[in-house]
Amino acid sequence: MRLALFDLDNTLLGGDSDHAWGDYLCERGILDRAAHQARNDEFFKAYQNGTLNIADYLNFSLELLGRTDMAQLDQWHREFMRDRIEPIILPKALELLDKHRAAGDQLLIITATNRFITGPIAARLGVDTLLATECEMIDGRYTGRTTDVPCFQGGKVTRLNRWLKENGQSLEDSYFYSDSINDLPLLEQVSHPFAVDPDAKLTATANERGWPIISLR
Repeated sequence: MRLALFDLDNTLLGGDSDHAWGDYLCERGILDRAAHQARNDEFFKAYQNGTLNIADYLNFSLELLGRTDMAQLDQWHREFMRDRIEPIILPKALELLDKHRAAGDQLLIITATNRFITGPIAARLGVDTLLATECEMIDGRYTGRTTDVPCFQGGKVTRLNRWLKENGQSLEDSYFYSDSINDLPLLEQVSHPFAVDPDAKLTATANERGWPIISLR
């Protein structure tokens, strides 16, 4: 079965779910707005520039999960989905997913954002297979730490290659859609790389290599 791979943030969504989660928590008064947003914006700028230190970011972003019970986290996430994610689901992204489904392709979302945030989003988009940065759980609750290889830059290739081996799949005639230069390692692996509303660095790379540039906005 041919694989159709999709980045999530700023590709299938008209925004960044990880950044939006932090904004949502600040709006609710759960986190201190000034302190959190300044640090979050700093990390986000580094991500856009392709210079993010993923370990530092994960220590920052997952800390709240480790000190909050699951029922409360689930409630917050339901409200987050309603208020912040539904408005940025792109109709053209849903059409693209449907196009690949109709072609009989297997859909897979592969994202650097952690599974707590992205699991319900992938389900909302009707995509059963998700590779995301993993959140460690012990005795039914989050520890506030990550586990496994972060699903970021070359880590996406590492995680995907493991999944391919475990599931007897290959990247023959595969597609990958992404907005970010951070995904260059994986874009270089697939048969059909697509730059979707790309950042400046990916735009330049796509133009140099003759990759299609599309918009879902």
